Amino acid sequence: MISKSNLILAAAPTEVMAARAYGLTLAHMAYRVGGGPHLFRANLPVSARGGLLLVGDAGFDGRGHPGPFCQEVLRECAARGYTGVVCDFDRHFPVLARAVEELSPLLARRGWPLYVSEPYGPHSETAKVLIPTALSGGTLRGRLEEAAARYGAGRVALAVERSAADFYLPAPNGHGQPLSQAELKALLDEREPAVFFSNELCAHYFTYMSRQTGAHFVLFDDAASIRKKLYLARSLDISDAILPYPAVADLLEDILA
Repeated sequence: MISKSNLILAAAPTEVMAARAYGLTLAHMAYRVGGGPHLFRANLPVSARGGLLLVGDAGFDGRGHPGPFCQEVLRECAARGYTGVVCDFDRHFPVLARAVEELSPLLARRGWPLYVSEPYGPHSETAKVLIPTALSGGTLRGRLEEAAARYGAGRVALAVERSAADFYLPAPNGHGQPLSQAELKALLDEREPAVFFSNELCAHYFTYMSRQTGAHFVLFDDAASIRKKLYLARSLDISDAILPYPAVADLLEDILA
């Protein structure tokens, strides 16, 4: 059985009630960095308390000073009973790097964790660095071992992604066409391929030929592959992981079994 104690479920405001049923710590995806920068919040249910504050950077222009933003984060944590912060920043901005530097000791003094996307790892001595699980090359073990060597295993966290992508071979740039779960199922039903498991990528795969576009390689996750990713991380003393809801909602019971 997968231990629930270090698993975090990231959920949007409309998903909080359904996500709470799984008994995992919730990271509330209701926040973003706005101009200033300031902390912007979507409407949240009154009952949305506890867990972690998750803030993204969609639409942020990269300008301003971090002080007010950091204080707003702390006030929101106090108001909602949050006991940690996830900085899910897709782009690297100097002002957000300074915000991570300022938030890190403020949260550490309270005994609260700070999770940051990988580009921001060097800007904190205590933050847990999120390493995505989706790969198109190399090995997940190698990726995690490299991160653990750089930051220490206790400062690495798994950012679980439910991958489904179709690659035109030979795929020199390593990028595939994302597939919805419905598209993946339709492809499996149509092609009835032999499905294999890649220990290097910790994901399932199959190949097929198209008269129009030639050879294809399809990589995808299910409950079993996500469990293997979690077990691999824990074998390397990496215990924390964030899973996205509702992307894994239909798999959670099997993942946690």
